[in-house]
Amino acid sequence: MAADRRTFLKGSLGAGLAFAAPAVLRGAAGRQFRTALIGCGWWGMNICRAAIQSGRCTLAAMCDVDRAALDAAAAQVEKLTGTAPAKYDDFRNLLAEAKPDIAIVATPDHWHPLITIAAVEAGAHVYVEKPISHTVKEGRAMVNAARAAGRAVQAGTHRRVSPHNVSGREFLRSGKAGTIGMVRAFVHYGGGPEKPRRNVEPPAGLNWDMWCGPGPLRPFNGDPASPWGGGIHPRGFRQYLDYANGTLGDWGIHWLDQILWIMEEKWPRTVFSTGGRPIKGPPVLTAEEQTTDAPDHQVATFAFERFTVQWEHRQFAGNNAEKGENVGCYFYGTAGTFHMAWQKGWTFYPADGRAPILNQAPALNEPDSQNIKELWDDFLAAIETGKRPASDIEEVHRSTVMSLLGMLSLKLGRSIRWDGARETIPDDPEAAALLAREYRKPWKYPAA
Repeated sequence: MAADRRTFLKGSLGAGLAFAAPAVLRGAAGRQFRTALIGCGWWGMNICRAAIQSGRCTLAAMCDVDRAALDAAAAQVEKLTGTAPAKYDDFRNLLAEAKPDIAIVATPDHWHPLITIAAVEAGAHVYVEKPISHTVKEGRAMVNAARAAGRAVQAGTHRRVSPHNVSGREFLRSGKAGTIGMVRAFVHYGGGPEKPRRNVEPPAGLNWDMWCGPGPLRPFNGDPASPWGGGIHPRGFRQYLDYANGTLGDWGIHWLDQILWIMEEKWPRTVFSTGGRPIKGPPVLTAEEQTTDAPDHQVATFAFERFTVQWEHRQFAGNNAEKGENVGCYFYGTAGTFHMAWQKGWTFYPADGRAPILNQAPALNEPDSQNIKELWDDFLAAIETGKRPASDIEEVHRSTVMSLLGMLSLKLGRSIRWDGARETIPDDPEAAALLAREYRKPWKYPAA
């Protein structure tokens, strides 16, 4: 399998280089879409390149509150296409002036709802990164806004179109693994204790007040000269609960989405989660220094009518003691165990030890081993046909809700009962209050 992967990577990289030529990009037939990128970081540029490589999208405008990231991203686009996009530091001005047909929303999580809603109301179709929202009621407002505007909104759960995920879904739904009674989803990475980082002035060109937006205005921290900023920005925000929901809200959304998609479920009945920071240590937030505050490990149990789901992650001890890789999910069936992985495809271990182990290798694109290209093609098809995209906003809202309910239970320290049809936690006002949060003024929480 390693040899096959090397062969594929070589071919994939070659294809990527071929797409870099503007003459090739101009050759695609069909409607052209004025496209804007809002959030010009690492993953936003992965999506941007897929849009350009489709040959159907003109990158007309880009927006970021970090001028260094914006300038670097715009330079990449000009090199790929031969055309310089308009640059903005406020998404509202971009939407009003550039009037894109498509808006890519690749900001930190806490900004997804307001920008997506503004974009569909301005007439744009939207590709928004996962998780779609920071709280449950924001997600419902996003779904309602998309439906009211009649816009296609694709969420970035690209595993729904990854070839081995699609074939694995067919394998499981055909009954070849038997009746599934339990699913275990996981992400295991190494790590250790965390030391507080000093708070510093934001680097020149970064509008930190706008970056924090509707979330609390925390001090900026870390080493501004570091590629990762050493703290919250540009890629550390996932572990700060003011702006994201830790590993469960980041990685968990991919695998919980796979479970709902494969098992044809919409929501769990009950949720219980526990975890903490015994390795990283208690969170610190003072005027002088701070740490992250997301759990360094977490276990969440989701009860469905037909089966049970268990999520687990840890940021210590790695995954050297288990088969497979450090992310994915195991479906435990009466005929065997099915491992849906990422970079190793899927593997089926029959309950009958005499039967052969089956494996389907992945077909992933570079950089970063993803299938954004296929999800982008599906998005364009949805815009043109009016059909719902593969990762439709409402379906990924439900997957996001699973992650958010796990975090909600962890904060409460007890289990919750979920009424998925009404999207509420009945007879528990303390828990129901956590389905939304106060926005920092002047930003207003979106009404569903």
